[in-house]
Amino acid sequence: MHNPSTFDAPRPAAARSSWLRYASPALFYPLAGRMIPFFAAGAALLAAAGLYTGLVVAPIDSQQGEVYRILFIHVAAAWMSMFLYLVMAGYAALGLIFNTRLSFMMMRALAPTGALFTFLTLWTGALWGKPTWGTWWVWDARLTSELILLFLYLGFMALQAATDDTQRADRGGAILLLAGVVNVPIIYFSVQWWSTLHQGASINLTSAPSMARVMVTAMLLMVAAFWLYSAAVALARVRGIIAEREPGAVLSGAVLAAGSPDGAVSSGERRGTRPEAP
Repeated sequence: MHNPSTFDAPRPAAARSSWLRYASPALFYPLAGRMIPFFAAGAALLAAAGLYTGLVVAPIDSQQGEVYRILFIHVAAAWMSMFLYLVMAGYAALGLIFNTRLSFMMMRALAPTGALFTFLTLWTGALWGKPTWGTWWVWDARLTSELILLFLYLGFMALQAATDDTQRADRGGAILLLAGVVNVPIIYFSVQWWSTLHQGASINLTSAPSMARVMVTAMLLMVAAFWLYSAAVALARVRGIIAEREPGAVLSGAVLAAGSPDGAVSSGERRGTRPEAP
């Protein structure tokens, strides 16, 4: 007859086979370190394939000539600028509702990359606009709303840096992100709601693409490359945030990861005692 207190005790939370346990910064820190090389390598390979397809394989456009090739960077950057903002807003909502520390950390880690892609969108748009529109900038609905998105990213990062109270900065930044979500559908639908110089979407879910298949392939390769790059950089940055905010979690994560294949540690290790010899 077995002892229920020994054999029927619930398994520790760190040993449960559930992804939810990685919401702990201590467990997420080593996992992020293992994932970064794969995301970075995938981003480099897809970017090389996308640039080769877009710059070499894709044909010359009959109306715009060679200058249209900037769209392979411009469109991918524009999509990522909006996507990353929505991801940050999602983390902000999780942090406010469930008070998860890692959600606030991921929210902060994604901000510089989102700002980078937003700036890249505006810069490549200006380079594209000069030969096609005859001007570097117009106060077009699409361009103006994208510029507002850049200000939202910069405002969020400024708010994070304005105080040493991380909890206050996290909650204030989360509220700012959620308030700014309304700008994302404005960016996307601006070409449909207003008369603008900016062309409409070349790819949508309701109709076939208006571009050649090789162009669509190059564009999607660049989108995937930018997505993997964002993941790699955000994971590297969140490891730094974890180390800065919770240095004990870095050591705890190393101990938990080394304790067993699934990241668990024995009850004796948690108590600081050695298991008895048989």
